[in-house]
Amino acid sequence: MFNGAMARFPSALFSSLGDAESWIRRNKLTGVLTKYPVDKSAYDWAVENDFFIPKEGKQKSSDFIGGFTCAAMEHYHYENGNKE
Repeated sequence: MFNGAMARFPSALFSSLGDAESWIRRNKLTGVLTKYPVDKSAYDWAVENDFFIPKEGKQKSSDFIGGFTCAAMEHYHYENGNKE
């Protein structure tokens, strides 16, 4: 899933890294490409894989879960279409 540097929402979802990188290069995009689990939230994936352990009640809230992301997920940074 690609998120542009100033975007509020993802702009693209690809089934292959090659297709994603071709699109990013072609459009000279800046942002982050992240490999998300399919049919599972980032929050549940992180908890199940011991990358995140909720310690407070607010870390189990719908607002927290709905905005959760995990740096342990495979991801790549791009600037002007080039991988950094």
